[in-house]
Amino acid sequence: MEQQNNEIIKKVRKIEIKAKGLSRQLFSGEYHSAFKGRGMAFSEVREYQYGDDVRSIDWNVTARLNHPYVKIFEEERELTVMLLVDVSGSNRFGTHHQFKEELVAEVAATLAFSAIQNNDKVGVILFSDKIEKFIPPKKGSSHILRIIRELITFRPTSNGTNLAEGLRYFTNVIKKRCTAFLLSDFYDEGYSDALKIASHKHDLISIRIADEKEARLPDLGLTKFYDPETSETIWIDTADASLRQAFANQYAAHVAKTDELMKKYGIDTTVLYTGEDYVKELKKLFDRRSA
Repeated sequence: MEQQNNEIIKKVRKIEIKAKGLSRQLFSGEYHSAFKGRGMAFSEVREYQYGDDVRSIDWNVTARLNHPYVKIFEEERELTVMLLVDVSGSNRFGTHHQFKEELVAEVAATLAFSAIQNNDKVGVILFSDKIEKFIPPKKGSSHILRIIRELITFRPTSNGTNLAEGLRYFTNVIKKRCTAFLLSDFYDEGYSDALKIASHKHDLISIRIADEKEARLPDLGLTKFYDPETSETIWIDTADASLRQAFANQYAAHVAKTDELMKKYGIDTTVLYTGEDYVKELKKLFDRRSA
């Protein structure tokens, strides 16, 4: 047990160091400009200067001091950031020295550290085909470390996927508008309505987690495949070219349908692949939102 705890601590520390470094060096400026605050908040008054908008004049102060003064407003920066993380069985797959669930943990940790550096609250919803865990939004480094630990060690009680359930829970439990990242491979159906409602109520960003081997079936002859969501095992003759083509077509249709849904509801999206540098793609996402 002690050895297991030590291994967990090492993993948490490793992700903490990497994520904290990335969020400081690369994302602090991009994150700040890409994700806006809740509006403008009053900051102070100062003397009127040539070119100031007359609509910003504070008439009470002006009358009291017998000189024109204007109100100064600043962006109200504090946000609530929610990480909606798909922990279903299909995330326990990867062919580049990294499972999809490991990539999710790194990306979520980086986003969480970026949020904390901007004084934002961070919360997490872990879901499979049901809500597995809800961590209410809070600030602070100890809170982030708890999130990282959960992402590394959490084992769902179910292997299935129900995106609609996760999205519905999110819209019900988080009342005020927030920024939310939905991390999933999106292997599911029937979540369009829940996605629409969530994207209208909140600033929703989708991050599709993928592995390049999902797009095509290698020619390995007769091979046994295991489905981690249904626990079913099946033998497939991968030497069959028509079967490999059907597999590729099915994946292409999945990607096209997912992209179409995001575009339909105006949801910013990006795709991150296991074993590849996700920093570049996240920066592109942030830059698009800042433009």
